[in-house]
Amino acid sequence: MQAKDSNPPDGGYGWVVVVSAFMVMGLTVAVLKTFGLFFVEIQQHFDELASTTSWITSVTIAIFHLGAPVASSLCVQYTHRTVVITGGLLAFSGMALGFFGLSMVWMYATTGFLQGLGISFSWTPAISIVSHYFSKKRALANAIASAGECAFAFMFGPFFQWLISQYGWEGSLLIIGGIQLNICVCGVLMRPLASSCLTEASHCETETPPGNGASRREKEDKPLIVHKTFNWMLVRRTEFVLYAIFGILAAMSFFVPPLFLVPLSYSLGIDESWTASLLSILAMVDFGGRLLCGWYANLHVTKTIHLLAMTITLISTSLMLLPLANNYLSLAIFTGFYGFFFGTTVAIHITVLADVVGMAEFDNALGLFMFIRSIGGFVGPPLAGLIVDMAGDYRAGFYMAGATLVLSAGFLIILDRLQQRKKRGSKIRTKPEKSTLPYPSLHILKHQ
Repeated sequence: MQAKDSNPPDGGYGWVVVVSAFMVMGLTVAVLKTFGLFFVEIQQHFDELASTTSWITSVTIAIFHLGAPVASSLCVQYTHRTVVITGGLLAFSGMALGFFGLSMVWMYATTGFLQGLGISFSWTPAISIVSHYFSKKRALANAIASAGECAFAFMFGPFFQWLISQYGWEGSLLIIGGIQLNICVCGVLMRPLASSCLTEASHCETETPPGNGASRREKEDKPLIVHKTFNWMLVRRTEFVLYAIFGILAAMSFFVPPLFLVPLSYSLGIDESWTASLLSILAMVDFGGRLLCGWYANLHVTKTIHLLAMTITLISTSLMLLPLANNYLSLAIFTGFYGFFFGTTVAIHITVLADVVGMAEFDNALGLFMFIRSIGGFVGPPLAGLIVDMAGDYRAGFYMAGATLVLSAGFLIILDRLQQRKKRGSKIRTKPEKSTLPYPSLHILKHQ
């Protein structure tokens, strides 16, 4: 396997990697986002409460996040390409086995655990390798790659609804699993850079000619990267901890609206065909929000953390207003606002992580961040489901999600203040060391 130059090319074959990541996002997270179409079907089939049924999505989200550090570690040892292919096989297995629908516990283990692990092993290396291929255009590249979930969710909404009507929810899961095998094809196209390829000579060769001392030194240095894959020392950095807390609170909210949007529309008496179109609207405006925010962030007019805090605030406002809808038109409008601002957030939140920890620690930080964020993804949907069961109204879940996002924005503000304070302190410390006088003799005369 040939590795390319370790310096980010900011283009070239990098755009092929972006397209591959675009597809991976669509075949993983888009499936998770549109799983709400199966919620009522599975709930009625097993005759369970909303809180019990929501554990399927909760397990998927939790394993998606918990598997991220493992995926990051495997990327260092076996390349991003290999891990993405493995993720595609796991995602297929989860959906294919879910076809049997033996019990609710079976659904937790298949469409929950296996599907979540498959998403983690596909999503994590896909988003990571894009960041390795781009530097100056990283925000734009990440925005385009992440927009894949929107483009696919736009199609998956009505498509999944049609599959369920034709083949039932069990048969639909099997078909979706087969579609997810295309993740393996995307993985093959993810050619590793020297900085992101294997640490062993048997798996990764550099372009340096054999016998060159630089090549030998590189092979000797690479094992050091493996030891740093699980860098738990990051939790001792206040900036990372603050961003991780933001991630936990955000994850508690992000997966609630797509899960309860379909049941809410049913409770308002909206027809099933129109309900599926809500998910398409959500995906379409989400797509526009990602591309627009990625383009704007690439201009470097506004600090990305300021942009993220603003979009989080706008999302929470949209979620607080969405439950006020009482018909299809008003629900579609509020869904559009929520989807657009959600897209702007997703487009830059990984870029902000890279800014917080630096690219030298990015792979380590991404895996650990996803691991910690799993707490929110695991607790969020069941908590919202419990609140819905207690209130007897799906609107309660949206209020809970909006309030949690408001709290998460507070930690972004604290993080920004801390970074500004450290930056001012650094300037004060370095200022006395600098001299504006061009010649040492003049410097001596000044002090005389």
